[in-house]
Amino acid sequence: MIASEAASIDLDAALAELSANGVVRLGRVLSDEGLGLLGRRLDDILAERVPHDGLFFQRDAPTHRYEDLSYGKGWEGPSPDYRKLEKLEVDPVFREWIGNPVFERVARTLIGGPVSLYRAVLFNKSAAGGTRLPWHQDGGVFWGVDRPPLLQIWTALDDCTVESGCVEAVPGTHIGGLATPDGGVIPEANLAAASAEARAVSFPARAGECLLIHNHVWHRSGVNVSGRRRSALSVCLMHAETRCLRKKRAPRQFTTLFP
Repeated sequence: MIASEAASIDLDAALAELSANGVVRLGRVLSDEGLGLLGRRLDDILAERVPHDGLFFQRDAPTHRYEDLSYGKGWEGPSPDYRKLEKLEVDPVFREWIGNPVFERVARTLIGGPVSLYRAVLFNKSAAGGTRLPWHQDGGVFWGVDRPPLLQIWTALDDCTVESGCVEAVPGTHIGGLATPDGGVIPEANLAAASAEARAVSFPARAGECLLIHNHVWHRSGVNVSGRRRSALSVCLMHAETRCLRKKRAPRQFTTLFP
């Protein structure tokens, strides 16, 4: 599933840019064959042609507003209009990609070892538009772990253009840490003080390309107006010694990807 171009990736340069800006294009990593495999698997899951036991689902809001999303409903029947598919490590086809050697090289360089998976989630914006995701950071109290995961490897499964709602980020904002202890959506006062709109940079990606994203960089994505599906897989990695802090239910057990 690895593209031939991946052999020429200058990882040292990419990680230096990630450290400075909080997001960097890694280049083409997923091959055409891999794109076909994962794209067909996504189609089959959404159409319920294959089992999806153990996966988490969330539908888009009809209004395309993040604030109007519904929670706790899970699978609501076959549809292309799911915005989020999570726990993809339990799916054998996606699991093969999540554990690929390029991701292992990046993870061992940044994290060391052993490395475990916080989450593997597919963010989907259907041809109907999807959901607008506001400026946010991925971390904070809600994540419920004893140390912050800081690395996401993001793979475009379709062409992710400006029109289809590509990733946008405010470079360098990861350096200041979390805007609030809870993490998540960035308060308007912080956005205004940092001139976020003026500093925003778009990161369009071709199908098969990967981005490295620091969890704390401010990032967002818009509604898909291209008329075509826009989907991408985000894999969040962390040191395997990380532990879940939740009390109301049994602590999460995280999958070790790279022992």
